[in-house]
Amino acid sequence: MLEKKVNAVVIGGGSAGMAAALSIAEKGYQVAIIEREDTLGGILLQCIHNGFGLQEFKQELTGPEYAQRFEDFVHKNRKINIFLETTAVDITQNDNGTRVVNTYSKKHGVILFSADAVVLAMGCRERNRGNIAIAGTRPAGIFTAGLAQRLLNIDGFIPGKKVVIIGSGDIGLIMARRLTWVGTEVLGVVEIQPFPSGLTRNIVQCLNDFSIPLYLNHVVSRIYGKERVTKVRITPITQDGKIDEKKSFQIACDTILLSVGLIPDMELAKNAGVRINHDTNGPYVNADLMTSQEGIFACGNALHVHDIVDYVTEEARRCGSYVHDYIQGGRVKKQGNVIPGANIKYILPNHYVTHRNNRLYCRPMIVKNNAELFIKINKKFVLQKKLRHIQPSEMISIDLEKDVFKNIQKDQNHTLEVSIR
Repeated sequence: MLEKKVNAVVIGGGSAGMAAALSIAEKGYQVAIIEREDTLGGILLQCIHNGFGLQEFKQELTGPEYAQRFEDFVHKNRKINIFLETTAVDITQNDNGTRVVNTYSKKHGVILFSADAVVLAMGCRERNRGNIAIAGTRPAGIFTAGLAQRLLNIDGFIPGKKVVIIGSGDIGLIMARRLTWVGTEVLGVVEIQPFPSGLTRNIVQCLNDFSIPLYLNHVVSRIYGKERVTKVRITPITQDGKIDEKKSFQIACDTILLSVGLIPDMELAKNAGVRINHDTNGPYVNADLMTSQEGIFACGNALHVHDIVDYVTEEARRCGSYVHDYIQGGRVKKQGNVIPGANIKYILPNHYVTHRNNRLYCRPMIVKNNAELFIKINKKFVLQKKLRHIQPSEMISIDLEKDVFKNIQKDQNHTLEVSIR
């Protein structure tokens, strides 16, 4: 067993992990990146479509190209040590407050990392059939959209010939186009909500451009097949939320892809005692993106599921700067609570501070043109912002300059509420 002492351990070598590690290392601290795969890059490596990096690099890149740029930066930084094929199994704390990350690796053996801070950047996982409880048999031919993407783009296997996609998340939409390109017939995308779950550009480029049907307000109510999927039954949902069995229809297919949402990978965090936010399935974090456990931070899709990788990078970079402040002995000053108001599913971080600018990310619950966003502190309006268009698939970022808080009494408890109407 090896023991290594570093200033910070970053768990996850995807876009968030690399950006956070770079931000910490650029301040002169020793950082260890723990990555269970045999290369850095995370999910980006299987996303061979373009559309990445428009904000970060002002260029349109593929996922691997975006990952490669950060990997080059990481390898050039001598303060960063990379441990591939290494899995973090638990996070504990010494009597002196130092965090200890226990890892197993077929390449390096057992390594105990002791560090002043730990960054959770493990990304997220896909919901599966068990999460949505579809009735029917349990045949072969049912994949999550991300698994199908990996099989096709990395391993070179086409998952099926006639495909129905359940859910209109971005990975499923992108796979509809990708499968069409390789000759697979995509028979339709079935979405339970009255609006798509994915970005508008993906609806246009991946479905409309290929005349792939999108069944909104519909569910796959049953899966048929013994050895392999043979067909699905699709049922519409009425305006009052009831299933209209009389209007059900069937589509013959041999493959089903599930694109029904992502969940932050939190098993490691839960075992470390991190408090979980049930609105995001990620951790509660303060204004410095530190969890309920001292010295453990979170960013990227391990904190909440982002729309675009550029947001992941921005958040991870800020997280790295907060880790630097923490290692220096800085602690967040008095914080106010942040809560979601009308038409907001969640807002992060869960606290704000008055001595500096704050960046907040929130997820709307409605689709609306010409909406207005309101921010209140203790029920007093402090900011109003017009939004041309909002929908649940697109996060809203809010920058609150510290001048907003100049009339707030610092010695009182405050609650900041964000709402949309």
